[in-house]
Amino acid sequence: MDYIEERNKIVEFGKKLVDEHLTTGTGGNLSIFVPESKVMLISPSGIDYYETKPEDVVVMDLDGNILEGDRKPSSEFEMHSIFYKNNPEIKSVIHSHADFATAMACLNKDVPPIHYVVADLCKTLKCTNYKIYGSHDIAVEAYKTMGEDHGILLANHGLLAIGNSIESAMGNARNIEFLCKLYIYASAVGTPVPLNEEQMNEVAKKFTTYGQPKK
Repeated sequence: MDYIEERNKIVEFGKKLVDEHLTTGTGGNLSIFVPESKVMLISPSGIDYYETKPEDVVVMDLDGNILEGDRKPSSEFEMHSIFYKNNPEIKSVIHSHADFATAMACLNKDVPPIHYVVADLCKTLKCTNYKIYGSHDIAVEAYKTMGEDHGILLANHGLLAIGNSIESAMGNARNIEFLCKLYIYASAVGTPVPLNEEQMNEVAKKFTTYGQPKK
């Protein structure tokens, strides 16, 4: 069995999606791209994350052909591969049905930048037009809507996050859910006040020096 490290991460982060209330049951999917081999490893369709084993993870090429694995891959495999085909910086894609993000997606509304944490993700959290799940159309719509951002809402569906590692994609998924939760809570009390473009640019610049210095 090849790609042991990537398989284990798919299993590990699938459980994290459940543990961190970013999805329930078998909802959503996650993948890792291995550029050296030009393959992606993706979670299997319809298997509970806590029941998924490393050998259940499916290895595919970017044209949708199964290279290794006996399981049926997630029906959303094309929504993952379209990013790997077109953006060499993307190494992981996570889709989930987090409560607050899905609620906003069901409103078909963009979420404005009401908190500075969004600057590491996007300027405005955009929502796609509705396309049926597991289709070529939803893959194209998701890629088009994402643009230069690292996360979007899928209309009447959930969230989609991308990253240069599964850790960064997971962080982006968390921030999407956090932003949507804040927007819903704040809207229950009044009208949320978004940061303006100058404020967002200032935050984005400050983020370039966030964290520990690289050695």
